[in-house]
Amino acid sequence: MSKLIPVVPIILCGGSGTRLWPLSRTGFPKQFLVLSGTQSLFQQAFVRLQNLASDGIELTKNLIVTNEEHRFLALDQLQELQTQNKVGAPIRFLLEPQSKNTSPALTLAALDAVEDNQDPILVVTPADQTIGDQAAFIQALHRAIQIAQDDKIVIFGIKPTKAETGYGYIQGGKENAALSRPVIQFTEKPNQETAQHYIDQGSYYWNSGMFVLKASIWLKAVQQFRSDIADATENAWQTRSVDQLNTVEFVRPDKFLFQKIPAESIDYAVIEKCPDSAIPIEMLNLDVEWNDLGAWDAVWQAAKQNQDGNASMGDVLNTNTKNTLVIANHRLVTTVGVDNLIVIETADAVLVANKEQSQDVKAIVTQLEQSKREEKNLHRKVHRPWGCYDNVDEGERFRVKRIKVKPGASLSLQMHRHRAEHWIVVKGTAEIINGEQRITLEENESTFIPQGQKHRLSNPGTIPLEIIEVQTGAYLGEDDIIRFDDQYKRTSKDM
Repeated sequence: MSKLIPVVPIILCGGSGTRLWPLSRTGFPKQFLVLSGTQSLFQQAFVRLQNLASDGIELTKNLIVTNEEHRFLALDQLQELQTQNKVGAPIRFLLEPQSKNTSPALTLAALDAVEDNQDPILVVTPADQTIGDQAAFIQALHRAIQIAQDDKIVIFGIKPTKAETGYGYIQGGKENAALSRPVIQFTEKPNQETAQHYIDQGSYYWNSGMFVLKASIWLKAVQQFRSDIADATENAWQTRSVDQLNTVEFVRPDKFLFQKIPAESIDYAVIEKCPDSAIPIEMLNLDVEWNDLGAWDAVWQAAKQNQDGNASMGDVLNTNTKNTLVIANHRLVTTVGVDNLIVIETADAVLVANKEQSQDVKAIVTQLEQSKREEKNLHRKVHRPWGCYDNVDEGERFRVKRIKVKPGASLSLQMHRHRAEHWIVVKGTAEIINGEQRITLEENESTFIPQGQKHRLSNPGTIPLEIIEVQTGAYLGEDDIIRFDDQYKRTSKDM
């Protein structure tokens, strides 16, 4: 019996998706959104790669590289897949204390993969793409794995369907017996005229951002082309910490040393320098429906459209409307007599944009950041490892929240310096520490938490606990929290 090829799927899950605001925000970026089907983009990426296992391939573990802030979002979505029996090999999270782009992220994953003198094939994919033909996708990955065994980097190209200026391009050479092409050069986001020239040439492909290569080959390449990134990342890796929640491991590189790593993408740091170097790189044509959903026009393009070219999600009514995307999250949204628009409604923000200018949504996000507005970072409904809360109403010296706590979950033991809180149970059972008291509340029962008093909320039941929280005080910011104990190992500033 031939030896199985060890393969490690790597999902790069650290993007912020600013061009999909207001649905995508810093605290809940686009990879965790459900934009097609019933699964988030991250869940789709994970499930796709589980299908890699075959008679000749063994998935030894799954590596997910994400931001520390998003670890519980990703974990919750993976747990949904586990209940559907769609999780195979063990899962290991590599948690970045801050964003450093994709090159350090892949270096962390490669360092993890070569532990215990292993050298598996890495299948590297972003967490925010849609892939149409799943069988063709897996077949292409299997072919790439075979090529990568010969110490080559394999990148996937997509045959262009239009002169797109938002993508990188790969120029491929003559196809060989393995159906791959040597990469001649890369070009990043050309202008319209250049992109059209590439289309006319016929030898250029969109860069999908997906790679297959040995872990040792990546470490060799990043050391050759960007030794500063290689060395700084390894320094942070050497003093990592590891903890575990059930069967999932969380690995944290040294926070102080991680700050010293130069931020750079995989493409700029390494891949674009491989042609005509000692690191061989080849391209496979990925002949599937592919979309990186980089902006709202791409979401419209990937969505199911009616006879008028309209696509919608939620409670939407259109009249005399054409070529328009409307997403309604919290109320009825209607359009009359419009064409070529993007309309995105959320609880606290609405975007209306010309579809041809949807790439420029990032300019709105920049304005929000400069104005220090929270709509850049958080939705009105905010997810936490224990559940979520929704900011229902607020005014001078008060805020009202609807809080939902998962069965068996518990908030931290905490205190607020500047506010008091009133809790009213509307569903389920609450166990509460309130100063020296330990009390149990059922539906329609309440308690008062004085300013400066230690307190904790827990759900001992088997159904979600829902409470209404009324905050009163001079300052009601989310950073007014001091944690004394937290089962999720958060610091006070994590909130």
